[in-house]
Amino acid sequence: MPTIHYILKDGTTREVDAKVGASVMETAIRGNVRGIDAECGGCCSCATCHVYVDDAFIDLLPPPDDMESALLDAVASERRPGSRLSCQLSITAAFDGLTVRVPDTQV
Repeated sequence: MPTIHYILKDGTTREVDAKVGASVMETAIRGNVRGIDAECGGCCSCATCHVYVDDAFIDLLPPPDDMESALLDAVASERRPGSRLSCQLSITAAFDGLTVRVPDTQV
């Protein structure tokens, strides 16, 4: 079972065991990770699950599609090269150790 590391706004890290096939957002919600609001429930329509993916994992991820990219252009916190919507990141075994940082704000 892959473990996802969420770095919270206060700098602390939460480690949550993830199910292969679940999203990084679903794993955060199940693990009660604060700062990932996920207002749309994972429908890729609100951008309140924005995270910054650690540079070491960016190449493991498929690029964002047009819808995700458009939503990332409107996130509340700065868009960075590692910005992704966690609802669009489906966990595989290769994600073990994935580290994402929760932005300062989602709204």
